[in-house]
Amino acid sequence: MIMREAITKIISLVGDEYVVCANGFISRDAFNAKDRPGNFYMLGSMGQASSIGLGLAIARPDKKVVILDGDGNLLMNLGVLAMISDIKPKNLLHIVLDNECYDSTGGQPAISSRVDLARAAEGCGIKNITRKGPGEDIVPALMACLRKEGPGFILIKVERDPSEKAARVNIAPPEIAKRFKGA
Repeated sequence: MIMREAITKIISLVGDEYVVCANGFISRDAFNAKDRPGNFYMLGSMGQASSIGLGLAIARPDKKVVILDGDGNLLMNLGVLAMISDIKPKNLLHIVLDNECYDSTGGQPAISSRVDLARAAEGCGIKNITRKGPGEDIVPALMACLRKEGPGFILIKVERDPSEKAARVNIAPPEIAKRFKGA
């Protein structure tokens, strides 16, 4: 499965959960799959979607927060896994889409082909971990994790998308923040 297909499935299954989308193609694909005020699109700040999602989960313990992260983004901020494990937000689901490259900047290889991000999360103490390979159905695992108490971590290995890339998010950052705050 390519990343765009995985994101489309994930976005179609979320209800009123907040979704914090990592920068690059993850934000683009989420925006084009299903734009909604409850989606927060990162248009910069690589590696920070997980920290923003964690902060949001702490601030709104009454609402489920889903982070759509990339392998390159998480590699830039691995310390967030230890923070998530220590704080243990019951309303947080961290999904990492791993295509083993920095796709948004040209497809340079990422070390996630050699560094197991699910094991890193487990090593930090996150208990609710799920792994899915490129051809596996992600829907049952996602539905189960949305219902489970968190923190949850899903690593989805995806294939790089060779097709034309999705259109950019055409909402200015101040408007994204305003819509999200209203949600």
